[in-house]
Amino acid sequence: MAKIFAKDTFAVVDLETTGTQREKGHHIIQFGCAIIKNMKVVKTYSFMINPHREIPQSVVNLTGIHNEDVQGKDDFSVYAPKIIEILKGTVFVAHNVDFDLPFLNYELVQHGYEALTNKAIDTVELAKIAFPTLPSYKLSDLTAQLKIKHLNPHKADSDAYGTAVLLIKIIHKLESLPQATLNTLSSLSSSLIRDTSWLITTIADNLRKQKRPLGSNYMQVRNIILQKQNDQLDRHGENAHFPINDDEKKKLFKGKINFRRAQVDLINHLHKFVNNPDKRAMVVEAPNGTGKTFSYLFAYAYQLYSGRKLVVATPTKVLQEQIIDHEIPQLLKVTKLDLTAEVVKSSSHYLDLDGFVQTIFQGTPNKNTLVLQMQILVWLTETKTGDLDELNLTNYNAPLFAQIQHPGDARVGSRFASVDFWNLARKRQEEADILVTNHAYLANHYMDTIWGQNPYLVIDEAHRFTENVISSRNDSLRFEALWGVLSYLLNLLYFSNDGVENQFNDNVQLNFLLKKLDPQILELIQCINDLQKDLYAQNKNAVNKTILANGTLELSFQGKGLFNKNSQFKQSLGKFQQKLEEVRELTNQVLFELYHEQEQEQEQVLTNTETLLSEITEQIDRLDYYSEKSYQLADILSDSQNLDQDGFILMVTNPDDPLSTNLDWLMLDAEDVLNQIYSRFDHIAFISATLTSNHNFDYAINQLALSNMSLVEYIGKSTFNIKKHLQVIAVNNMPNPDSEAYEEDIEQILINDLTNKNHVLVLMTNLEKIRTVFMAIMNSPELKDFEILAQGISGSNNRIAKRFVIAKKAIIIGADSFWEGIDFHDCGIDTVFAARLPFESPDQPEVRLRQKKLEDQGINVFEKDSLPRAVIRFRQGMGRLIRGEKDHGQYIILDPRLWSKEYGKAFLQVIPVKVKKVTKEELKELENKKK
Repeated sequence: MAKIFAKDTFAVVDLETTGTQREKGHHIIQFGCAIIKNMKVVKTYSFMINPHREIPQSVVNLTGIHNEDVQGKDDFSVYAPKIIEILKGTVFVAHNVDFDLPFLNYELVQHGYEALTNKAIDTVELAKIAFPTLPSYKLSDLTAQLKIKHLNPHKADSDAYGTAVLLIKIIHKLESLPQATLNTLSSLSSSLIRDTSWLITTIADNLRKQKRPLGSNYMQVRNIILQKQNDQLDRHGENAHFPINDDEKKKLFKGKINFRRAQVDLINHLHKFVNNPDKRAMVVEAPNGTGKTFSYLFAYAYQLYSGRKLVVATPTKVLQEQIIDHEIPQLLKVTKLDLTAEVVKSSSHYLDLDGFVQTIFQGTPNKNTLVLQMQILVWLTETKTGDLDELNLTNYNAPLFAQIQHPGDARVGSRFASVDFWNLARKRQEEADILVTNHAYLANHYMDTIWGQNPYLVIDEAHRFTENVISSRNDSLRFEALWGVLSYLLNLLYFSNDGVENQFNDNVQLNFLLKKLDPQILELIQCINDLQKDLYAQNKNAVNKTILANGTLELSFQGKGLFNKNSQFKQSLGKFQQKLEEVRELTNQVLFELYHEQEQEQEQVLTNTETLLSEITEQIDRLDYYSEKSYQLADILSDSQNLDQDGFILMVTNPDDPLSTNLDWLMLDAEDVLNQIYSRFDHIAFISATLTSNHNFDYAINQLALSNMSLVEYIGKSTFNIKKHLQVIAVNNMPNPDSEAYEEDIEQILINDLTNKNHVLVLMTNLEKIRTVFMAIMNSPELKDFEILAQGISGSNNRIAKRFVIAKKAIIIGADSFWEGIDFHDCGIDTVFAARLPFESPDQPEVRLRQKKLEDQGINVFEKDSLPRAVIRFRQGMGRLIRGEKDHGQYIILDPRLWSKEYGKAFLQVIPVKVKKVTKEELKELENKKK
C-alpha cells in the first residue's frame, strides 16, 4: 500500500508563534518539521527563532517557550534558506494548514524570499474524515486517542512528529476503505482545503486499478457501502429464578462482582416491591457507589420472562450509554439470563439514508457540510445502528441535519427501505426485554406501543424527572420569526429576480393565484401584529420584569394576568389561525402549479426552478410548524380552569415596540401529566442518590406527584466508608458573596491553590460572575497546564464536558446543570468548589412564576421550595466527587452564609462527613502541605 506515495516526500510542519496575526507583528518562535518517506518518519528538524519581541504570557502558558529560550538565537532571516531547502519538492502538511503555510509564507516574503507553492494538505480535515467518531480533533487529543507517542505537546518539533504519525495512520485508514466509498469521497473532495483532495484522489485512483472484492462484513446499496445489519436476535442463556438468599447470590456473584451488603439489601427491597401486588411505586435513595443501576436491573430482570418489558428512563444520553454498554452486559454476565436491551430515542437521532444520499448529488455544499458528508460516508462503513450520536458532534445545527435526520415514518418502497436504520431500530426495540430511554422522550411518548403491555418502569436520577417533564412540554410562538418566514415567502413569490412572478409571468393560473395570495399574506401579517399588540398591552400585569443582557425585555405572567376576561387574544388567535391556513393552502396551490409547469417544460425549464421549489416547500413546512404551535396554545387557553397551571413569558426584543413581542409558555404544575405517565406503567421505582431532604421523602413525593400512590420508601446505605473518600472543607472568612472582594478571593484561590489538582469543578450560580472569574484567571502562569473552560464562553455544555474529560488537567467554571445535569463519565474530579450555596435566582421567570403560584396558595416558599431545592442541588454538587469506591476528593465550600445564616444548618446536616472549618490562609497552607 505504501507504494502509492513512494515518489512523494511529505514535510509535516508545525510553527509556534507569538500570536495569530502575522500582519500585526506576530512572529515565528519555533519551526518544527518531520519528513516522511515511504510512510516512515525519517528525519525531524527543530529551530528556535528569535522574534525580537516579547512572548505573551498566554503563548508561554501554551507552548512552554519563554523569552529566555529565544534570546540569543538567530532570527528568521538566518533560518529562511534552510527552511526553503528542507521543504523543496515536498508535500507541505500541517494540522490547520491555513494557519501554518500562510504564516510561514508571510515571514519568507517579508525577508525577501518567494512564497512557497508546494502542494499543501490539512490533517484536521483528513482526521475528521478518516476517524469520524472521535470526540475531538485537536492534535493533543488525536495523539492521545490514537495512541501516538508525543512527548511535548505544543512544542513545534514534537507536534510536527505527532502530526506526521497521524498522517500515516490517516493514509492507512483511507487505504482500508471499500473502493466505492473511496470513489465517492474522491468525487466530493475537490472543495477541501488547498490540495487536501489530492491525497484522497490519489489513493482512490491507485486502488481502483487493483481488484479488491468487497469485504464480507460490508454490503452495497447503490453507491453506499454499509456494515451488514444483523436484525436477528441472538437468543441463548438460561431462564433462571431470582436468588432469594445470600448464599445463592454469593454463588452468582463469585468472580464477577463483589458481594456488598448494602447493595444486596437494596436488591432485596426492590425485589420485594416488584412482587408486591398492593404497591405501585417505590422511592429509593441509594448513595453514589452503591451500584444502584445494577441493583434495579437485577431485581426486575427475573420478572421479564412473562413477556413484560422493563423501561428505564434516565436524564442524559451518557447514562443511557452507560446502562447499555456496561451495566446490562454485567447483569447478563452475572445472571446468565437470556435478555436483550435497546436504547429508545427520537427518530431524529438516526440517519435517513434516502435523505443523505440525496444531499450528495445536490451540488457543492459549504465546507462544514462537505466534511460532514465525507465523515458520514466513512462512518457508514463502521456503524451498525445509524445512530448519529456515534459521531460525537456537539451540536446538530448544520443545515445538512434538516435533510438527513430521520423523520420517523416507516420507509416502504424506498431504495434504502430494507436497510433503513430507524425501521431496524424499531424492530429491535419491539423484540427487546429492556428499553432504555430519557426522561423527556418518555414524557412525550409514554403512550407509544413500543413499551409493550403493562411494562415496569424505573426512573433513574428521579430528582430530575419532574423538571425534565416540565421542560419537555414548554414551547413558544415566536411571532418575529414567523414574520421573517412570510417576508422571505413574499420575496420568493414576488420580489426576487428569480422569483415566481418574474420567472413565470406568462402562466395565467400562477398569476391568478399570486394576485389572490398577496393580500392574504399582508392580512396574516396584520393578524400577527394584532396578537403582539394584545399581549404587549398586558405588560402592567407582569409578576416580574427583567431587561436581559441583549436588551430584550422579559415579562413573566400568570395565566390570569395575561389572558384576563377582557383580553381579545383568543378571538385574535382564532382569526390568525384561519388566515394562516388560507395562506398555507394558497401557497400549496402555487407549489402544485410550479410542479406542473416543470413537467410541461421539462428540458427547457430554468435551472434554478428546483431550488425555488425546495425553498417554497421549506416555507410551507415552517407555516405548518407555526400553525401547530398556535393550536397548542389554543388548547391551553381553552381550559380556563387550568390556565394557571402554566406560566407565560413575553420576550420583547425592542422594549418600546409592541411588534417585537414573542410568547413563551411553560408548565408550572406537572401533576396531571405525571399521573398520565404513571398510569401507563406498573411497579414504578424512583431512584436517586439525592431524593431526601431533612432525612425524609416529603419534598420528593410532592414534586413527583406520588402522594396518592400506594408507596414504598427505602433509604439505602453506602457500600463503603465515605469518610475515607470525601473531605469537606468550608472557608469561614470569605467576604459577602455579593461583593467584588468575594470574586477576587475566588480568583486568588483558583490561581494559587490548584497545584496538585487535575480536574476541578467550580460551581457558581450566576453566568455573569462566571465570565468575570474566567477572564481573571485564563492567562495566569500558575494555571498554564490547565485547560480552562467556562459555561457560556467555551461552547455548548456538551462540548465543555467532552473537553474536560479528554484533558489531562482542566477546570470548569459552571452553574445550573453543572451542579448535577452534566455527566463526566470515567473522569475523576479532584475538587469541587461550591462558590455559592445553590439557591435559584428569583429573576429567572420560571422560578418567579412557580414561587408566585405557591405564594398564592399560602405556602412558605423558602421553607417548602427554595431551601429543599438548594439542599438537593448542594448534595448533587458534592456527589460529583465520589461516584464509586475508587474516588477521592475535596468539596470546598466558599459561601460564608453556611455559617452566618440560620439556614446554613440545613446544608451542614446533609454533609456525611465532619466539616473542616478553615480560613483562606489555612486553605492555601493545606495545599502547600500536599506539594
